[in-house]
Amino acid sequence: MPLYSITAKDKPNGLEHRLAVRPEHLKHLDALGEKLVLAGPFQTEEGKATGSFVVIEAPDLAAATALFEQDPFVKQGVFASYEISRWALTLNKSAGR
Repeated sequence: MPLYSITAKDKPNGLEHRLAVRPEHLKHLDALGEKLVLAGPFQTEEGKATGSFVVIEAPDLAAATALFEQDPFVKQGVFASYEISRWALTLNKSAGR
């Protein structure tokens, strides 16, 4: 099944809002089950989240978009912008890290 990514940037000065919505966001990701491939925040050098990168399996772009748009970070306006696109996993050296 094809993979789709969302690359998102948070609103400026939005860390407090992100942290408030984060528990709902994590529940949403957990509910994706096997559809979720990987997820994590972009961070400053100090470790503060500034955006997100999530990869899911979906049959097509429309289905991926529908899943991503149910994410509380999208629904509750954490992101200033985001892009959804098909993504290919070419190399994966993360096992065991």
